Amino acid sequence: MSDQPQIGRAALWMLGAIASFSTMAIAGREVSFALDTFEIMMYRSFVGVLIVVVILTATGKWHNVSRKRLGSHLIRNTAHFTGQNLWFFAVTAIPLAQVFALEFTSPLWVILLSPLLLGEPLTRVRSLAAFGGFIGILIVARPSPETMNIGVVTAASSAIFFALTNILTKRLTRVENIASILLWLTVMQLGMGIVASGYDGDITLPSLTTAPWLVLIGLAGLIAHFCLTNALAIAPATVVVPIDFTRLPIIAVLGMLLYNEPLDIWVLCGAIVIFAANYMNIMDARTKKTALST
Repeated sequence: MSDQPQIGRAALWMLGAIASFSTMAIAGREVSFALDTFEIMMYRSFVGVLIVVVILTATGKWHNVSRKRLGSHLIRNTAHFTGQNLWFFAVTAIPLAQVFALEFTSPLWVILLSPLLLGEPLTRVRSLAAFGGFIGILIVARPSPETMNIGVVTAASSAIFFALTNILTKRLTRVENIASILLWLTVMQLGMGIVASGYDGDITLPSLTTAPWLVLIGLAGLIAHFCLTNALAIAPATVVVPIDFTRLPIIAVLGMLLYNEPLDIWVLCGAIVIFAANYMNIMDARTKKTALST
C-alpha cells in the first residue's frame, strides 16, 4: 500500500510527458508547411536556451555549468540533433502512430550499442529482447516496395540516434551536472540549427501562424523530458514504461481525429511486440538488481 502514492505521482508525471510528446509531434507537423526540420530545431533550441538561462539565473545554479567536457557534449548533442531532425521529418511523412511505434525501439538499440560504448555485457535475455524488437519493427514497417518509404526509414533511424544520445548522456551524468548538460544541449543545438538552416543563405522567419507552434515545440520538448525524469526518479521503470506506452493509442486517435490517419492494426501489433521486448529486458534487469541486493 505504501507504494501507491508514489505510483500515483509517477502516473501524473507520465501524463505530463505523454501530453508533451504528443503536443510536440502535432506542433511539428503544423509548422512543417513553412519550415524545414533544421529551422524547427533552431527555433526549438532558441526557446530552450531562453528557458534554461532563466531557470539557472533564478535558481543561482550557474556554478554547476562546466566547460571541461565540451567535446563530449558536442558528440552527444550532434547525435541528438540528428535524431530529432529525423524524428521531425518522420512526423510529417508517415502516420504519427507509426512514428511513435518505431521510436519505442530506442531502448533496444541501447542494448545493442551498450557493449561497444559502455562495456556492458550482451546477455541472452538482452539478445532475445533485441531480436523481439527487430520482429516488432518488421511488423510495424512491413518492408516492401509499397510500404517502405523515407518516412519509415527516418523514424527508424531516429530511434538509433536517440539510443546513442541516451548512452552518451549516461556517460556524461557520471561526471556532469544536469544543469550543465541542459545548457550545452540547447546552446550547441542552437548553433547547429543556425548553421544547418543557413547553409543555403535562406532562413525562414517565424510568422504569426508558426511562432506559437514553435514556442510550443520548445516548451513541450523540455517539459516532456522533465516529466519523464521525475517519473523515473520516484517509480521503477516497470511502472513507468507501461504508462509511457499509452502514448501510442493516444497519438493514433489524435492522428485519426486531426489528420484522418487510419488506425492500422499492424502498427499496434508491432508496437505490442516492441513493448514486450522492452519490458522483458526491464524485468530481467530488475531481477538481477534484486538478486545482487540480497
